Amino acid sequence: MNTDNTILMNTDLKHVVIVSGKGGTGKTTLAAGFTKLAENVVVADCDVDAADLHLVLQPELTQSYPYQGGKKAVIDLAACTECSLCIDHCRFEAIHYFVVDSLACEGCGFCYHICPENAVRMEEVTSGYYHENVFSGGELVDAVLEPGEGNSGKLVVEVKKRAKIIAEQKMHNWLLIDGPPGIGCPVNASLAGVDAAIVITEPTVSGLHDLERIVQLLQRFRMPAKIVINKYDINPQMTARIHQYALERNMEIAGTIPFDENVDQALLNGKSIVEYPDSPAAKEISKIWQKVFQTN
Repeated sequence: MNTDNTILMNTDLKHVVIVSGKGGTGKTTLAAGFTKLAENVVVADCDVDAADLHLVLQPELTQSYPYQGGKKAVIDLAACTECSLCIDHCRFEAIHYFVVDSLACEGCGFCYHICPENAVRMEEVTSGYYHENVFSGGELVDAVLEPGEGNSGKLVVEVKKRAKIIAEQKMHNWLLIDGPPGIGCPVNASLAGVDAAIVITEPTVSGLHDLERIVQLLQRFRMPAKIVINKYDINPQMTARIHQYALERNMEIAGTIPFDENVDQALLNGKSIVEYPDSPAAKEISKIWQKVFQTN
C-alpha cells in the first residue's frame, strides 16, 4: 500500500460535506445513497465518535493507522516519594495508590507540573485508529476512537487529510464527507476547506432549531449550502416553516425526501436505500443527486 503523502493536484476534485444540526436526521442514509450513485468517489466518514457508514458500504479494510490524540500521566514509582500531592490535586480522581487510571486521566498535566520529585511524565497514547477501505464504488476512510478518548476534532482532520491524499493521487472526482452531527469541534473540523455543504433536517421544532444553528455556523465559514428535508410529509406545517426559513435566507431546498418504511428495511439488510430503486426515498435521493452533483 502506497502511503506517500505527495499530492498530485486534481483540479476537478470537489469536496462536499453532509451535515445536520442534530443526530438522527438521516445524514448517513443520504451520504450512503450519494456514495452508491457516485462514480469515482472517495468517502470520508468524519462522524468518528459513532462511525457507521461502513455498515452500509461493507468495504474491505486495506490499511489502518494509529491515532495519537494526546498524552496521559504515568508515575515513575521508583522516583515517587508518595507525598500524595498528585492524588490530592487530581480533579478527575484518576490516581489511586500512585498509579494512574488511564481511562480516568484527562491528560491535563497538572500532576506533572506539581510533582516535586519529577516522578510524573506525560506519555503519548493511542486514542484510536483511522482506516483506508475499498468498496465496489470507490474508497472509504473512516475512524474509531478508543473508549473514553477525546480530541475527536483532531481525528476528523486526520481522516479528511488521508481521504484527500487518496482522492488527489488516484484522480477521483468527488470527496464526499459524512460529517458529525451538531455544531461542535468535530463539525468545524469537517467543514474546513470544503467547497459546499448539504444540510439535512427534519420537519420538527427541534429540527428547525438545529437547522438554524448549523446554518449560522456555515455562514461563519462563508460556505454555500443547500437544504434537504427528510420525512417532509410527516409534518407539512413544519416543512412549510423550513421552506420559509430557507426563502428568507436565500437558501435552496435541494429536495424533500418522503417518509419511507423501505429505509429501515434497507438498513437492516446492510444496504443503502438507493439499492431499492423503486422506493419513494430512493427516487428522491436520485433526483437530489442529479440536481446537486451533476450540475456542478
